[in-house]
Amino acid sequence: MLLLCGGCAEFRTVERPVMPAEQIALLQEHGALYREVADALPFIASLDGYADVWIKTPKQQHRVFCNIRINRDHEARMLVSAGLLGWPVADMVFTKDSLYVHDLLNNRLFLGSNNTKNLEKILGLNSGYQLMTDSLLGVVKVTEPLSAVTSVKQGGGRLSFTVDTPTGSKEVVIDPSQRTLTALLLKDRQGVITTEVHFKSFETLSIGGRSALLPKEIDMVLHSSGALASGEHQLVIVYDERLFNPPSLSLKFSMPKKARVFNLDDAGAMPWM
Repeated sequence: MLLLCGGCAEFRTVERPVMPAEQIALLQEHGALYREVADALPFIASLDGYADVWIKTPKQQHRVFCNIRINRDHEARMLVSAGLLGWPVADMVFTKDSLYVHDLLNNRLFLGSNNTKNLEKILGLNSGYQLMTDSLLGVVKVTEPLSAVTSVKQGGGRLSFTVDTPTGSKEVVIDPSQRTLTALLLKDRQGVITTEVHFKSFETLSIGGRSALLPKEIDMVLHSSGALASGEHQLVIVYDERLFNPPSLSLKFSMPKKARVFNLDDAGAMPWM
């Protein structure tokens, strides 16, 4: 049971700030702010970090530790450790097309397509691969142009832009004083929130001679009614240390020897979910 030995001591869950509620006009300065934040620090190319991770689903909750490696827009890898001794228990590799999940304790290898259903099976979140990896980086690119913004609200020192999307809408919440994205809410065509991402505890880092404000804590919430039990699925990531754009970052996955191979596409939810 890959993550069950993670334990629930000092368990953390998502804390949501109050959303801006006062409707205001879209000013030129708001448009410039939206474009800047939507660009999402394009000079950040990769990440190598260590984080505490809390996973909560309607059925389970676990605390684990992860080495998170990401090549932006390409692939990612999560080496999961658990228990008092921090034993490695799972090696998860994500490419644009495929998922590899190596159960290190039982030498089982799960192979499957990188799609929302399989992400939900192993992480409890079917946010989609691009949003997941961008969120782990702490820099989510907003692809919709300013012309897609339908309204702006303010409150609590933040601005919220409502943006039309092909599948519904987005709420893009920005701190104008720090010029950072603090939350992203995805809604369906009925206006129901399906996914939330919240960014907290920002710190100033120097990356390749440039200064950037980046969050140490990333909270993700999926309001699920699909393959897994309906209800909230939460992922809280708090970085202990991290390095952006490291000079070398290996994400090469070596197929484990003598591992029993299972098709993730045909499997149900993983035991820890």
